[in-house]
Amino acid sequence: MTAAGAPAAWAAAACAFAALLGLWGWDAARRWQRRRCHRRALGGAEATAAAGSTAASGGSADDRVVAYLTALTRRLEGAAPHRWAPPPLGRPAWFGDHLARAGLGDAVSVAACGEARVRLAAAGAALGGALGMAASPEAALLLAGAGGALGWRAPRWAVARRSRRRAEEMERHLSEMLDVVALGLRSGLSFDRSLALYGEHFDTLLAASLTGARRQWECGLATREEALRRVAASYDSPPFTRVVENVVRSLRFGASMADSLEDAAREARAAYRARLQEQVAKAPVKMMVPTATLILPAMLMLVLGPVMLELIGGFS
Repeated sequence: MTAAGAPAAWAAAACAFAALLGLWGWDAARRWQRRRCHRRALGGAEATAAAGSTAASGGSADDRVVAYLTALTRRLEGAAPHRWAPPPLGRPAWFGDHLARAGLGDAVSVAACGEARVRLAAAGAALGGALGMAASPEAALLLAGAGGALGWRAPRWAVARRSRRRAEEMERHLSEMLDVVALGLRSGLSFDRSLALYGEHFDTLLAASLTGARRQWECGLATREEALRRVAASYDSPPFTRVVENVVRSLRFGASMADSLEDAAREARAAYRARLQEQVAKAPVKMMVPTATLILPAMLMLVLGPVMLELIGGFS
């Protein structure tokens, strides 16, 4: 290739590289939007059904990990399961506190989380080592360590993200529930009937949880206070916990709840609006990451590549 044709070839290669990066970014954004719509559609379902449906339809990474934890729990409950995790690693205490908040208390066991950490760490280390052997032994060792660490942390990340998404879904409908219950109380209905009215006419995750709690105290399986506090403990949401404690105190002492529920509904709407505004304000900062990693290198190659080639040709 002549010296005159080298800058043109370099510019063409840079353009092709930038086009490939653009296509990859567009496809990633489209897949992210599809997963987001799918998660919203699953908002009113229980965690077990959500995990099964996302595994069947190819959800996000944390949904796949949760589906694996659910399947591993059923497998370990069988006769004489083969365990990889030694006893010190078999029952991590962190999962015992967070599985219920993620809505997985009945579907995933703590023992399955400990077993999954060991198995995913081994699989990640083996995959990273196999990929790194194509380059060098040092790269194989580095990728094996990174893959093992990623597999070890994957169950904890998945449970934490599921808990956070569940709390966000509940806080989105919290003010709606409080308004409906307060309206029922002002209309002369009891608290139980007002809560049943919300559960009958709204198809949300919070409505399903409260309907299950109401059935428990109506069947005598738990007192009203115990069932409400159990629902509050199943969400990682301090505002909802405060609302439940206020309701329990009002029911115990016979105080009026309509005014307090309406005030709590206004506070819940203001808090949810503030959190959305914070997320919108953070969006430009987050967009700097793909800009710096994908677009900026291609632009530098396109602009500075021919100049560097001409400088190299001038010195030769």
